[in-house]
Amino acid sequence: MSNEKIPYKIYLEENEMPTQWYNVRGDMKKKPAPLLNPGTGKPCTAQELSAVFCDELVAQELNETDRFIDIPDEIQQFYKMYRPSPLVRAYCLEKKLGTPAKIYYKFEGNNTSGSHKLNSAIAQAYYAKKQGLKGVTTETGAGQWGTALSMACSYFDLDCKVYMVKVSYEQKPFRREVMRTYGASVTPSPSDTTEVGRKILAEFPDTNGSLGCAISEAVESAVSSEGYRYVLGSVLSQVLLHQSVIGMESKIALDKYGIKPDIIIGCAGGGSNLGGLISPFMGEKLRGEADYQIIAVEPASCPSFTRGVYAYDFCDTGKVCPLQKMYTLGSGFMPSPNHAGGLRYHGMSAVLSELYDQGLMEARAVEQTEVFKAATQFARTEGILPAPESSHAIKAAIDEALKCKETGEEKTILFGLTGTGYFDMYAYAAYNDGKMSDYIPTDDELKASFSTLPQID
Repeated sequence: MSNEKIPYKIYLEENEMPTQWYNVRGDMKKKPAPLLNPGTGKPCTAQELSAVFCDELVAQELNETDRFIDIPDEIQQFYKMYRPSPLVRAYCLEKKLGTPAKIYYKFEGNNTSGSHKLNSAIAQAYYAKKQGLKGVTTETGAGQWGTALSMACSYFDLDCKVYMVKVSYEQKPFRREVMRTYGASVTPSPSDTTEVGRKILAEFPDTNGSLGCAISEAVESAVSSEGYRYVLGSVLSQVLLHQSVIGMESKIALDKYGIKPDIIIGCAGGGSNLGGLISPFMGEKLRGEADYQIIAVEPASCPSFTRGVYAYDFCDTGKVCPLQKMYTLGSGFMPSPNHAGGLRYHGMSAVLSELYDQGLMEARAVEQTEVFKAATQFARTEGILPAPESSHAIKAAIDEALKCKETGEEKTILFGLTGTGYFDMYAYAAYNDGKMSDYIPTDDELKASFSTLPQID
């Protein structure tokens, strides 16, 4: 089909929107390793997980067989306030690069939270309300997840307690004010409000925090407060399930115009956006129906895929959460305070880790100065200021498009634009002023962190 017949933005009709989430584990012959109870070393039971998570979310977390799970009507109606999100042809970027490649991006920033996180936040808040809970606790890195969850909890009249990674709390004051506007309480992590927070501060008094720290505090707060449960914005299989609407909408939109992507690219921190974007395409790959080059892009300062080890590890720094087999840098790894706060997590989704280990996708790590160079180029051509996290995918998409320019190949590239960067102006200021630096952990630093991994037979 000629370019002239493909609009800049492809929207789905209301009756084309997905009514089910897609569970990629249903098509995986080799399933992700189970979560383990850190006390017994045995697979976690539903009863054990229900002490931390909502009952229905536990069922989704443990469901490895059903390929499709119905989206409740109330969630579908909420989705319609901001979904379907547009699939955009990056004509201006293509022209600027002088590439024969065709570039598409799925834009998830067209809601007040500014990111894809609302897709799972509303689902988790719905199940908490359905269970009759008083409220939920969570962590947030860059703030997108905390913002999304505060919106969702406000919608369902739930209390929301957010532990925000300290460096992001300080870098992004307006992001935390949006959370407070929606009624959430926001605490910089690590804090002195929890036992695990006080322990981390004693050991690392000058720490800028990490997602692993914030998770530990949020879990402790949930299990010690009656009527509360913990909810997570990434990493877990239930979150990837909810985020599958991103990939399903993308595929439906592309199929309408007979377009098949050759390359699919997403930024990778814990795995929610990447897992959601690639899910239906990976399903085709697993079933042998089609093939795609799938690329995960992570920060060089927190390279869990490209330099981590595939092993069981704690999901949090305080070692109170279940053990998960994943590509990890070690739960005690303290990433540098780079500006892509949502990607500063020591491990990766168990689902994506297993797919990566099987060679079904690839990964690359990029430095943040190059990421912001790509973000600036994208903003100047496509008119959207991208989030630092999303800009990792932009960097790789530009690299692939320039390869096509060299070879003359007309490949089709799809990437996920997970959100906007309008709360990240301190980061853009650092880049524009030439004050941004790159930090890459040394082999010795990683080796020291790996030495603390739990020994699992």
